Amino acid sequence: MTKTILMVDDSPSVRQVVGLTLKAAGYHVLEAADGAEALTKALANKVHAVITDLNMPGMDGLTFIRNYRANPASGGVPIVFLTTESHPDMKEKAKQAGATGWMVKPFQPDQLLSVVRKVAGQ
Repeated sequence: MTKTILMVDDSPSVRQVVGLTLKAAGYHVLEAADGAEALTKALANKVHAVITDLNMPGMDGLTFIRNYRANPASGGVPIVFLTTESHPDMKEKAKQAGATGWMVKPFQPDQLLSVVRKVAGQ
């Protein structure tokens, strides 16, 4: 069974790099440009993991996670932040909101795949 990963980032180039990396590894990838679009897609599709940016216009990553986690459909779905932020206070806020993990940009494709395999499986 192909696992579906939702990639959320306001940068088209980041979505493209992450998408190509995951697709090459056999994942199905859904993309969203902000938290509001991500929430719609996450609730309308069966996703096995979410990778989200923190700072986005409109609905940011923390707000997206809080709204998604308020829905029973999010149960068991790991959420990994992929962001330039690395402050411990922000990581704690993300954890409290329901994030599973944290990766800092820039990232190496192998590192991304390792994290996704760990949280979502192959």
